[in-house]
Amino acid sequence: MTDSTRTDGDTWTITTSVGFTALLVAAARAVENERPDALAHDPFARVFLEAAGDPRAIALADAGDGAGNPMAATRHLGVRTRFFDDFVRGAVTAGARQIVILAAGLDSRAYRLDLPAGTVVYELDQPEVLAFKEETLAARGATPVAGLRHVPVDLRDDWPAALRSSGFDDAAPTTWLVEGLLPYLPAAAQVLLFERIVELSAPGSRVAVEGQNGPLDLDGFRAITAKYSQKGNPLGDFDVTSLFVADEDRSDPAEFLTAQGWTVTRAGNPVELGRSYGVQDTVPADASLMADTIGYFTAALPAG
Repeated sequence: MTDSTRTDGDTWTITTSVGFTALLVAAARAVENERPDALAHDPFARVFLEAAGDPRAIALADAGDGAGNPMAATRHLGVRTRFFDDFVRGAVTAGARQIVILAAGLDSRAYRLDLPAGTVVYELDQPEVLAFKEETLAARGATPVAGLRHVPVDLRDDWPAALRSSGFDDAAPTTWLVEGLLPYLPAAAQVLLFERIVELSAPGSRVAVEGQNGPLDLDGFRAITAKYSQKGNPLGDFDVTSLFVADEDRSDPAEFLTAQGWTVTRAGNPVELGRSYGVQDTVPADASLMADTIGYFTAALPAG
């Protein structure tokens, strides 16, 4: 069983605690990558699974859309990947050359997207997670298509200082990705995260966010997971919701950014976003209320 107990100052590897969720996302991307109607392509997703060697994550990807597999219940992560891929493509087309990926996990956009020369991607995450990714891709002979700088830091620490020390230029416009991160942060830490983004962002910066609309319904999440994870579920008794923080007073980061002068564009919840991509089965009908607590948006700070 993967230990999912959270403590103050806890750390993780790619197969433990929050790190294991990055491996689960890679499994979902592997499933999406192998669909005939894939919304996004990530040829490195299965590479990470094989390198980590965790039998649960591999079995999850191998089961694909099979009955009893949690991945049969949703295309949410395929939709999410497409949303952030499109955001990055749009940003670099508009001239962005500095990208920051917070809690990067096994993100491979610096390797798989067509990024212009001169683009620099900063990836922030736990040291062991970034080391695993770098070693895995290097062993396969993969090289980033953009300048890639790993910033090994815990986001609960002074990550702006670590980012600056890695060459980040806070006088240049920045493209920020906040993907799959907020459920793991307490409400106060989420507020601090966006305060720091605002502090570091020059005019012309932009951000894409997978946010929350109110507190997470952990009981509802568990019920849906149990329904679509039949006997033989590769994850066994691993409960990802034990890693989430369900604060009642969590604020809406879109409202905060609006108050700071950013222009916000809401893209909807996973179901609405999926339909914009032509997908009607993003989540099962009985999970639609849970999906309503997730909202995607982008925001831009006017160039002046």
